[in-house]
Order: sequence, then structure tokens, then C-alpha cells
Amino acid sequence: MPLTLFVSGASAGFGAAITRRFIADGHRVIAAARRRERLASLKEKLGERLLPFALDVTDAAAVAALPDSLPAGWREVDVLVNNAGLALGLDPAQKAKLADWERMVATNVTGLIRLTHAFLPGMAERNRGHIVNLSSTAARYPYPGGHVYGASKAFVTQFSLNLRADLVGTNVRVTDLEPGLVGGTEFSAVRFGDAARAAAIYVGTTPLTPEDIAEAVAWVVGLPPHFNVNRMEIMPTCQAPGPLVIKRREQ
Repeated sequence: MPLTLFVSGASAGFGAAITRRFIADGHRVIAAARRRERLASLKEKLGERLLPFALDVTDAAAVAALPDSLPAGWREVDVLVNNAGLALGLDPAQKAKLADWERMVATNVTGLIRLTHAFLPGMAERNRGHIVNLSSTAARYPYPGGHVYGASKAFVTQFSLNLRADLVGTNVRVTDLEPGLVGGTEFSAVRFGDAARAAAIYVGTTPLTPEDIAEAVAWVVGLPPHFNVNRMEIMPTCQAPGPLVIKRREQ
């Protein structure tokens, strides 16, 4: 049966790939993002089963108005993909900009919980639905410069697990996806503000792609309704958890 999805951050990267995948699979997608021109381009390519929806997830009033602000026939969302998120900077915490920390929390944490709060009651009332939250391996594996980004994604992971604790016995599913190194997105360019520095991260690697993440989302959503994937950690074969680091003084 065709599903109706709401995908945040749908104008590029994971969100655009997830949107393309589900449209190709015969579903309908409400593609939400700030950049209207990107959404219009997606609409032109993907057709009538895509509804472009301009939205900034940090706009509390706009998110609170959901789902009533959606057109009739699009308000019963079966799958919410909380994809909108970003990382800013890689300086150590003592040199980081407070504004960057606040923006990451506003998008990665507050925006995600507001969208969840907007759509979850309807799912619970209908006793069906699926929330897919995009976390990161940074939620579990700290690294220098990861401070607030990693902490925000740790929130996403724990929030996802706690949602399932509240929803146990219902047919509303929640999945936390934790990708590692992924290329082909704007993520690193946004983080560093420098295209060359961003590209250097992927030199000599075969990272995951946005299409790989879309494949993972399609798989968990397509499982039988009694089957819930609580969390999924995904890495390319060129990446793995490493040993703890000990910094030694020079003798």
C-alpha cells in the first residue's frame, strides 16, 4: 500500500535521496526544506507524488501548525523522516563559537522533537506509523571537535529509544539510524565553509552515499508492521571504531 512520508531536510543529501527512493517505490513524499528553489527542482523531476513544503524546522510556530497546514489528503503522515540536521566547526570546545553550538541544538535537537511532537499524536491515534530519526556514529564514538554535534546526535539516539518505550504495544515504530562516513552531501562543506577542506576528508576512501542511506530507510520502513529496528549503525568498509587515544608527553 502506498505510504505518505514527511521528509525534513529534503532539498539535498540524505533527504533528497530518500525522497527520490520512496517516489520511485510508488509512495508519496512531503519534501520539507528551507530552500524553495531546490524543492521546485525536485518537484519538476519527480512529479505529482511529491509535495514541496517550505519549512525551517527551527521555526516553532510553523512546525506547531503541522499537520493542519498541509493540504487536505496529505495530513495523515505514515512515515516521518527526521533528517534535517547539521554540524558546524571542528575547533576544540574551548575555541568553538557559541552561536554554532546553539544552531546545532536548535536544528538537530529542538527541530527534531518539535516535528515528532507535531506528527506523533496522529500516528498514535491511528495506531500505525513510523518515525525514522537520522542520528550518527558520532552519537556513540567521540572525536576531537565533535562536542555539541556528537552530543546532539546522542540525544537523537536516546530520544528514539525512549519513544519506543512509550509506544510499546502500539503499531507505531521508531528507528534510529546512525551513519558513519558518507560522501556526496553538503555536510562537510557546511561544517568547514571550505570546499577544498571538505573534499580532503574523503580522499582515498569509498564512503557511503546518500543512496545507501535511502536504501537503509527503505528497508526498515518496508519490514512487516510487527518488526521494529530500534537502531542501526552503518559504516563503509573503510571505517571502523578505533582504539581509545592516549596523548603522551614528549620525553
